[in-house]
Amino acid sequence: MPPKVSVVMPVYNEHATLRTVVERVLAVPDMNLELICVDDGSKDESRGILSDLEKQHPQIRVFLQPKNMGKGAALQRGIREATGEFVLIQDADLEYDPCDYPLLLDPLIQNKADVVYGSRFLGAAPHRVLYFWHSVGNKLLTLISNCLTNINLTDMETCYKAFRRDVIQSIPLEEHRFGFEPEITVKVAKRHLRIYEVGISYWGRTYEEGKKIGWKDGVRALWVMLKYAIKEPVSMPHSYIEPEKDHAMQDSVSLRN
Repeated sequence: MPPKVSVVMPVYNEHATLRTVVERVLAVPDMNLELICVDDGSKDESRGILSDLEKQHPQIRVFLQPKNMGKGAALQRGIREATGEFVLIQDADLEYDPCDYPLLLDPLIQNKADVVYGSRFLGAAPHRVLYFWHSVGNKLLTLISNCLTNINLTDMETCYKAFRRDVIQSIPLEEHRFGFEPEITVKVAKRHLRIYEVGISYWGRTYEEGKKIGWKDGVRALWVMLKYAIKEPVSMPHSYIEPEKDHAMQDSVSLRN
Protein backbone atom coordinates (compact mmCIF):
# COMPACT_ATOMS: atom_id res chain seq x y z
CA MET A 1 0.00 0.00 0.00
CA PRO A 2 1.32 3.50 -0.82
CA PRO A 3 2.24 5.77 2.09
CA LYS A 4 -0.61 7.70 3.65
CA VAL A 5 -0.84 11.37 2.61
CA SER A 6 -2.69 14.02 4.60
CA VAL A 7 -4.03 16.72 2.28
CA VAL A 8 -4.76 19.86 4.30
CA MET A 9 -7.31 22.21 2.72
CA PRO A 10 -8.23 25.57 4.29
CA VAL A 11 -11.70 26.71 3.22
CA TYR A 12 -13.20 30.19 3.33
CA ASN A 13 -16.27 31.06 1.25
CA GLU A 14 -15.45 28.60 -1.55
CA HIS A 15 -18.91 27.14 -2.25
CA ALA A 16 -18.52 27.70 -6.01
CA THR A 17 -15.49 25.41 -6.35
CA LEU A 18 -15.48 23.27 -3.20
CA ARG A 19 -17.25 20.16 -4.49
CA THR A 20 -15.20 20.12 -7.68
CA VAL A 21 -11.82 20.45 -5.98
CA VAL A 22 -12.71 17.75 -3.43
CA GLU A 23 -13.75 15.41 -6.26
CA ARG A 24 -10.43 16.06 -8.01
CA VAL A 25 -8.44 15.38 -4.85
CA LEU A 26 -10.25 12.11 -4.18
CA ALA A 27 -9.92 11.08 -7.84
CA VAL A 28 -6.10 11.09 -7.87
CA PRO A 29 -5.22 7.45 -8.68
CA ASP A 30 -3.17 5.13 -6.48
CA MET A 31 -3.36 7.43 -3.47
CA ASN A 32 -3.85 6.49 0.17
CA LEU A 33 -5.02 9.82 1.53
CA GLU A 34 -7.03 11.64 4.13
CA LEU A 35 -8.45 15.03 3.19
CA ILE A 36 -8.49 17.41 6.15
CA CYS A 37 -10.78 20.36 5.44
CA VAL A 38 -10.65 23.29 7.87
CA ASP A 39 -13.46 25.80 7.41
CA ASP A 40 -12.28 29.23 8.49
CA GLY A 41 -15.62 30.75 9.45
CA SER A 42 -17.24 30.74 6.01
CA LYS A 43 -20.33 32.90 5.57
CA ASP A 44 -21.59 31.11 2.44
CA GLU A 45 -22.72 27.49 1.96
CA SER A 46 -19.22 26.02 2.38
CA ARG A 47 -19.90 24.49 5.82
CA GLY A 48 -23.02 22.71 4.62
CA ILE A 49 -21.17 21.37 1.59
CA LEU A 50 -18.35 20.10 3.80
CA SER A 51 -20.84 18.37 6.08
CA ASP A 52 -22.41 16.58 3.10
CA LEU A 53 -19.01 15.58 1.69
CA GLU A 54 -17.81 14.24 5.05
CA LYS A 55 -20.86 11.96 5.24
CA GLN A 56 -20.28 10.71 1.68
CA HIS A 57 -16.53 10.08 1.86
CA PRO A 58 -14.76 8.36 4.77
CA GLN A 59 -11.42 9.90 3.68
CA ILE A 60 -12.67 13.40 4.58
CA ARG A 61 -12.27 14.91 8.04
CA VAL A 62 -13.83 18.34 8.64
CA PHE A 63 -12.83 20.85 11.32
CA LEU A 64 -14.59 24.15 11.95
CA GLN A 65 -12.85 27.28 13.16
CA PRO A 66 -15.01 29.27 15.64
CA LYS A 67 -14.59 32.40 13.50
CA ASN A 68 -12.56 33.68 10.56
CA MET A 69 -8.98 33.44 11.88
CA GLY A 70 -6.98 33.43 8.63
CA LYS A 71 -5.49 30.90 6.22
CA GLY A 72 -2.41 30.36 8.35
CA ALA A 73 -4.51 29.54 11.42
CA ALA A 74 -6.57 27.05 9.38
CA LEU A 75 -3.38 25.41 8.11
CA GLN A 76 -2.01 25.16 11.63
CA ARG A 77 -5.17 23.34 12.73
CA GLY A 78 -5.09 20.97 9.76
CA ILE A 79 -1.39 20.20 10.16
CA ARG A 80 -1.90 19.36 13.84
CA GLU A 81 -4.67 16.92 12.89
CA ALA A 82 -2.69 15.19 10.12
CA THR A 83 -1.91 11.49 10.57
CA GLY A 84 -0.30 10.63 7.22
CA GLU A 85 3.37 10.02 6.57
CA PHE A 86 3.36 13.12 4.35
CA VAL A 87 1.40 16.38 4.49
CA LEU A 88 0.40 18.30 1.36
CA ILE A 89 -1.25 21.75 1.21
CA GLN A 90 -4.22 22.23 -1.16
CA ASP A 91 -6.28 25.39 -1.70
CA ALA A 92 -10.05 25.06 -2.05
CA ASP A 93 -10.19 26.94 -5.35
CA LEU A 94 -9.30 25.45 -8.74
CA GLU A 95 -5.94 27.19 -9.26
CA TYR A 96 -3.86 24.08 -8.48
CA ASP A 97 -4.39 20.65 -10.01
CA PRO A 98 -4.30 17.57 -7.72
CA CYS A 99 -3.03 15.58 -10.71
CA ASP A 100 0.36 17.06 -9.77
CA TYR A 101 0.42 15.17 -6.43
CA PRO A 102 2.67 12.35 -7.74
CA LEU A 103 5.26 14.94 -8.84
CA LEU A 104 5.22 16.60 -5.42
CA LEU A 105 5.37 13.39 -3.44
CA ASP A 106 8.00 11.51 -5.45
CA PRO A 107 11.09 13.16 -3.85
CA LEU A 108 9.58 12.52 -0.40
CA ILE A 109 8.73 8.89 -1.13
CA GLN A 110 12.26 8.32 -2.45
CA ASN A 111 13.63 9.91 0.76
CA LYS A 112 15.48 12.54 -1.21
CA ALA A 113 13.59 15.47 0.32
CA ASP A 114 12.02 16.64 3.56
CA VAL A 115 10.09 19.44 1.82
CA VAL A 116 8.91 19.83 -1.78
CA TYR A 117 7.69 23.07 -3.40
CA GLY A 118 5.54 23.01 -6.54
CA SER A 119 6.79 25.84 -8.72
CA ARG A 120 4.52 27.69 -11.13
CA PHE A 121 7.62 29.01 -12.92
CA LEU A 122 9.33 25.70 -13.74
CA GLY A 123 8.58 23.15 -16.44
CA ALA A 124 6.28 23.04 -19.44
CA ALA A 125 2.94 22.38 -17.72
CA PRO A 126 -0.02 24.61 -18.73
CA HIS A 127 -0.36 28.00 -17.03
CA ARG A 128 -3.24 30.41 -17.37
CA VAL A 129 -2.06 33.89 -18.46
CA LEU A 130 -3.14 36.53 -15.97
CA TYR A 131 -1.72 39.49 -14.04
CA PHE A 132 1.75 40.76 -15.01
CA TRP A 133 2.33 42.67 -11.77
CA HIS A 134 1.35 39.66 -9.69
CA SER A 135 4.07 37.63 -11.37
CA VAL A 136 6.56 40.44 -10.81
CA GLY A 137 5.56 40.64 -7.15
CA ASN A 138 5.87 36.87 -6.70
CA LYS A 139 9.30 36.77 -8.27
CA LEU A 140 10.48 39.78 -6.26
CA LEU A 141 9.33 38.21 -2.98
CA THR A 142 11.02 34.94 -3.97
CA LEU A 143 14.25 36.81 -4.77
CA ILE A 144 14.25 38.57 -1.40
CA SER A 145 13.43 35.29 0.35
CA ASN A 146 16.36 33.62 -1.41
CA CYS A 147 18.70 36.43 -0.39
CA LEU A 148 17.64 36.07 3.25
CA THR A 149 17.74 32.26 3.34
CA ASN A 150 20.53 31.43 0.85
CA ILE A 151 18.37 28.92 -1.02
CA ASN A 152 17.45 29.13 -4.71
CA LEU A 153 13.69 28.67 -4.98
CA THR A 154 11.81 29.92 -8.03
CA ASP A 155 8.36 30.19 -6.37
CA MET A 156 8.28 30.85 -2.63
CA GLU A 157 4.60 31.91 -2.63
CA THR A 158 3.27 28.71 -4.20
CA CYS A 159 0.38 26.98 -2.44
CA TYR A 160 1.66 23.51 -3.32
CA LYS A 161 4.07 22.48 -0.59
CA ALA A 162 4.55 18.93 0.67
CA PHE A 163 6.34 17.84 3.82
CA ARG A 164 7.29 14.83 5.85
CA ARG A 165 4.72 14.93 8.62
CA ASP A 166 7.28 14.71 11.40
CA VAL A 167 9.09 17.70 9.90
CA ILE A 168 6.13 20.07 9.51
CA GLN A 169 4.62 19.11 12.87
CA SER A 170 7.94 19.85 14.59
CA ILE A 171 8.09 23.44 13.28
CA PRO A 172 6.24 26.00 15.43
CA LEU A 173 3.97 28.06 13.16
CA GLU A 174 2.87 31.55 14.18
CA GLU A 175 1.37 33.40 11.20
CA HIS A 176 -2.44 33.34 11.07
CA ARG A 177 -3.11 34.90 7.68
CA PHE A 178 -1.21 34.76 4.36
CA GLY A 179 2.17 34.89 6.10
CA PHE A 180 2.39 31.08 6.16
CA GLU A 181 4.39 30.91 2.91
CA PRO A 182 7.29 33.22 3.87
CA GLU A 183 7.29 31.97 7.47
CA ILE A 184 7.59 28.30 6.59
CA THR A 185 10.19 29.05 3.92
CA VAL A 186 12.49 30.86 6.36
CA LYS A 187 11.99 28.22 9.05
CA VAL A 188 12.64 25.34 6.66
CA ALA A 189 15.81 27.02 5.37
CA LYS A 190 17.05 27.77 8.91
CA ARG A 191 16.76 24.05 9.71
CA HIS A 192 18.85 23.05 6.69
CA LEU A 193 16.18 20.63 5.52
CA ARG A 194 16.39 18.94 2.13
CA ILE A 195 14.23 21.05 -0.22
CA TYR A 196 13.21 20.09 -3.75
CA GLU A 197 11.20 21.96 -6.37
CA VAL A 198 9.07 20.45 -9.12
CA GLY A 199 7.23 22.18 -11.96
CA ILE A 200 3.43 22.22 -11.71
CA SER A 201 0.49 23.48 -13.75
CA TYR A 202 -1.39 26.60 -12.67
CA TRP A 203 -4.91 27.77 -13.45
CA GLY A 204 -4.98 31.15 -11.73
CA ARG A 205 -8.28 32.91 -11.15
CA THR A 206 -9.23 36.57 -11.35
CA TYR A 207 -10.56 38.72 -8.52
CA GLU A 208 -14.01 38.45 -10.14
CA GLU A 209 -13.68 34.66 -9.80
CA GLY A 210 -12.85 34.90 -6.11
CA LYS A 211 -9.11 35.52 -5.78
CA LYS A 212 -8.44 36.94 -2.29
CA ILE A 213 -4.75 37.83 -1.95
CA GLY A 214 -3.77 41.45 -2.67
CA TRP A 215 -0.87 43.89 -2.54
CA LYS A 216 -1.20 44.38 1.22
CA ASP A 217 -0.49 40.68 1.65
CA GLY A 218 2.69 41.14 -0.38
CA VAL A 219 3.84 43.88 1.99
CA ARG A 220 3.00 41.63 4.94
CA ALA A 221 4.98 38.77 3.35
CA LEU A 222 8.05 41.01 3.15
CA TRP A 223 7.72 41.92 6.82
CA VAL A 224 7.26 38.25 7.79
CA MET A 225 10.40 37.23 5.89
CA LEU A 226 12.49 39.90 7.58
CA LYS A 227 11.07 39.10 11.02
CA TYR A 228 11.83 35.39 10.94
CA ALA A 229 15.15 35.84 9.16
CA ILE A 230 16.23 37.84 12.21
CA LYS A 231 14.51 36.01 15.08
CA GLU A 232 14.58 32.37 13.93
CA PRO A 233 17.71 30.53 15.14
CA VAL A 234 19.69 28.27 12.83
CA SER A 235 19.33 24.60 13.75
CA MET A 236 20.13 21.24 12.23
CA PRO A 237 17.32 18.74 11.63
CA HIS A 238 17.01 15.94 14.17
CA SER A 239 17.65 13.30 11.50
CA TYR A 240 21.07 14.82 10.81
CA ILE A 241 22.08 15.12 14.46
CA GLU A 242 20.94 11.71 15.65
CA PRO A 243 23.56 9.63 13.78
CA GLU A 244 26.33 11.72 15.36
CA LYS A 245 24.82 11.07 18.80
CA ASP A 246 24.67 7.36 18.02
CA HIS A 247 28.34 7.29 16.99
CA ALA A 248 29.33 9.20 20.12
CA MET A 249 27.42 6.76 22.31
CA GLN A 250 29.01 3.77 20.54
CA ASP A 251 32.48 5.25 20.95
CA SER A 252 31.79 5.85 24.66
CA VAL A 253 30.66 2.24 25.10
CA SER A 254 33.75 1.00 23.25
CA LEU A 255 36.04 3.01 25.51
CA ARG A 256 34.34 1.67 28.66
CA ASN A 257 34.73 -1.88 27.41
